[in-house]
Amino acid sequence: MTASLALMIAALILTGVGAQWIAWRAGIPGIVLLSVVGLVVGPGTGLIDPVTDFGPLLQPLVAVAVAVILFEGGLALDFRELTHSVSGVIRLTTVAPLVAWLLGAGAAHYLADLSWPVAALFGGIMIVTGPTVIAPLLRHARLSKRPATLLKWEGIVNDPTGALFAVLAYEVIAASQHGNGFAAAIGHLAITILVAVAIGLVFGIGTVQVFKRGWIPEFLKAPLVLGVLLTCFAGANEIQEETGLLAVTVLGLTIGNAHLMAIDEIRRFKETLTIILVSSVFIILTATLEWSMVAELTWGHGLFVVVMLFVVRPVSVIGSLSFSKVSWKERLLVGWIAPRGIVAVAVSGLFGTELVHLGYADGALLIPLAFAMVFSTVVLHGFSIRPMARHLDLAVKGPPGVLIVGAHQWTIDLAKRFAELDIPVVIADSRWHSLRPAREAGLTTYYGEVLSEVFEHHLDTTSLGKLIAATDNDAYNTLVCTDFAPEFGRRAVFQTGMHGSPEDPKRHSQTLGGLSLFSEPLTTYDIRAAFRNGAEIRQTKLTDGFGRDDFIALQGDTPLVIALVRGAQLHMGPDIPKAKPRDILLYLGRNNPERQKPDATSLAPDTQSK
Repeated sequence: MTASLALMIAALILTGVGAQWIAWRAGIPGIVLLSVVGLVVGPGTGLIDPVTDFGPLLQPLVAVAVAVILFEGGLALDFRELTHSVSGVIRLTTVAPLVAWLLGAGAAHYLADLSWPVAALFGGIMIVTGPTVIAPLLRHARLSKRPATLLKWEGIVNDPTGALFAVLAYEVIAASQHGNGFAAAIGHLAITILVAVAIGLVFGIGTVQVFKRGWIPEFLKAPLVLGVLLTCFAGANEIQEETGLLAVTVLGLTIGNAHLMAIDEIRRFKETLTIILVSSVFIILTATLEWSMVAELTWGHGLFVVVMLFVVRPVSVIGSLSFSKVSWKERLLVGWIAPRGIVAVAVSGLFGTELVHLGYADGALLIPLAFAMVFSTVVLHGFSIRPMARHLDLAVKGPPGVLIVGAHQWTIDLAKRFAELDIPVVIADSRWHSLRPAREAGLTTYYGEVLSEVFEHHLDTTSLGKLIAATDNDAYNTLVCTDFAPEFGRRAVFQTGMHGSPEDPKRHSQTLGGLSLFSEPLTTYDIRAAFRNGAEIRQTKLTDGFGRDDFIALQGDTPLVIALVRGAQLHMGPDIPKAKPRDILLYLGRNNPERQKPDATSLAPDTQSK
């Protein structure tokens, strides 16, 4: 039994990660594929039956997974992001949830035919917008800063808020059965909130002090945070029931806003753990569904989902953001996007079971209704956020932008080429005088240290998706690429060639840093020397009459292509595909005194070469 359970857990993790990878390759929301996998291995084929296979471990497993997810979300929230959105975030996490709760409870009662107690509890659960679903959607949609901030904060803060609303409803239900009144339930909830916040702050401040005082080595920091997280969650629930979710959220906020030196490593560790847990647990929860549950859903339940999507959500958000600095376009987008995730399903499963035990038979409908909301919102919002954001002019247009670190003549020329193609570009350097030509050319510049927190919070990198590190310092280029790789992706950070031979003992490990920008190991010195001899960054557009072979033949040797633009895609480094007609090539054009060639335009009038 133990061996089979261990094998099942291993298979679930591997399957979940595999589903996430396929979803990434296909460009679809990962939770959609995870749901399909859960239905196949659960009610579809009967390969797993979580209730039987995991037994009493199922509820604690789901609870711990939700706790890790909420902590990771709290860890990612930086109060400095609220500079321009604080009013909107406050409204979305106070007024909007309350309105959505009341409207959602009414819709659940009158449309889904749930009893008032069950409807009130389910209405509270449905205000959550899953942070594990929101984050990938935001990366996919490339939203402008304010709507992205609003959605991110709402998704993370409203998860424990929705759970608290559900707790309040449950306390009122339980109190009524024991002859207690509404006031007693409210008092109990207030105590619950205070206890949760206090526990989260105590654990958070204690952890921060341990780190700041250097009482623990670097390699133990991430494991310690995991242990503190689990202890905080379980301890809070032991002291006061249903306080764990809020306590770990406060814990994450406390540690995340302490600006610890090791915070990036902790975040990456928790992100990895969250992906594994979300993938596995969502498959498990989906597998708990039975076809009999789905068969109980009626047209009234379907109408409830429609009203929640097209009435409750827009009314609560647009109404709460009225008379604020948030534009009507931003209100419209935020009012539509509200994908539910694992927290909604997990909390529905938890309280649905409890309600059935209290004698409310319709409590069993919470799980299939929650899944109906999750499927509907993830599919509709996942596939509509990008087109809608583009239509409302709230998305970054064109290919992902480029951050160039190191201002030289050739990087400035390259930036000009990117700008001519409407590709966002930022040149950063810590030397004010080096940025002067870039400023005079009207390019976006950043004066300062790109590795500092100041850069992180003073420059909007939403439009940027690639990095070129081109300073004269190889070690610094490597450090910059290593630092930005988790954000941009390992295959989206590039650096110039390294000085010295590969056998040079002074060179750093080849496992660090970014990909090579050029097919040849050209250093910044090599490129600047080439520019002194007349080299320049050139641009050529291929056509049906002037293709790749013609371009290579014109150059006389293999050209050093820096980037290839194909529609809305920007390819750089080793990932540049074979050029096709209508592709635009940016390359390093070097003068060859032995063979002077005419420009491409003279041989191919239908091409564009600059």
